[in-house]
Amino acid sequence: MTAQWHDACATDDVDDEDLITMKLADNVVAIYNTPEGFFATAGMCTHEDESLDGGLVMDGVIECPLHQGRFCVRTGRALSAPAVENLVTYDLKIEDDRVWVKV
Repeated sequence: MTAQWHDACATDDVDDEDLITMKLADNVVAIYNTPEGFFATAGMCTHEDESLDGGLVMDGVIECPLHQGRFCVRTGRALSAPAVENLVTYDLKIEDDRVWVKV
């Protein structure tokens, strides 16, 4: 299946230094609003398939609410145990105050 752009949400839907998760094309996607801009990754932690919704976002890092594994929201890179597998990242663009994610 070819990746397609999806109209995910309004920019206002994601608070500063926070995230929302949603299902897009059968994938759970997390959309982050950081001081560096908006980013999108897989919305489930790679450690135990726990939703990142409710996790703490600070300085471009998401901390899983279950076991506190940390990931870079820009690159998806796993930063601390118990998370060792990186998150999938998705292309994202902003058009007319809407967040579009390529999934």
